[in-house]
Amino acid sequence: MTNDRKLRAELAAAFRWAARLDYHEATANHFSVAVSGNGQEFLINPRGRSFSQMRASDLALVGIAQRIDDSLIREVDPTAWILHSHLHRHVPQAGCVLHTHMPYTTALACLRDFEFLMLDQNSCRFYNRIAYDRNYSGMALEAREGERVASLLGDDKSVLFLGNHGVIVIAGSVAQAFDELYYLEKAAQLQVIALSTGRELALIPNEIASLACKQWQEYPQVAELHFNSLMEILDSESSDFRN
Repeated sequence: MTNDRKLRAELAAAFRWAARLDYHEATANHFSVAVSGNGQEFLINPRGRSFSQMRASDLALVGIAQRIDDSLIREVDPTAWILHSHLHRHVPQAGCVLHTHMPYTTALACLRDFEFLMLDQNSCRFYNRIAYDRNYSGMALEAREGERVASLLGDDKSVLFLGNHGVIVIAGSVAQAFDELYYLEKAAQLQVIALSTGRELALIPNEIASLACKQWQEYPQVAELHFNSLMEILDSESSDFRN
């Protein structure tokens, strides 16, 4: 399988699983993956295609040198183009970019001055790895908004909480990004439930959270094994995602 076909199949699988896990929102939200080492070209979902029906061949291949009015990218949502082109251009570690409004993480992003709590082992995975955008500015329809958002992700961050909006997760591969997205929403769900009790939270000390984060990062093949298992399920239940 060529690298292009492999990336198309993986990204299509990510869309299918995002729909199954209720991370999607109508035909909005966007996933992309770079097909060139410098991020100059990337695959992204076209306008109007449901996550639940995404196929490898549906994905649009676009280049960051193009303008928003170029005929080749008219099938791509303008906000997706603005955000993802600037992220792939300006953030070296953004091989794959997943943007969702998934409910629990977005709920936390809507709390005033909220910072992700070190509440459980899954939360510790994101210790000091989350950036925050607390200046919601409407839809990303101008280049300067894409530049602003990209500037918030430093070398040590892989998650961006978009205040009053949603979340962006970046990683070097589709498997790594989706694994991050999955554990982020699981941890966020737990935090929403714990906060709803009104009881005092037993937070993990920073020193232990830092250790657990390091252990997460060094744990062998977590993302690859997880994502491979998801693709195997799709192959047995709805293999048309590869078409």
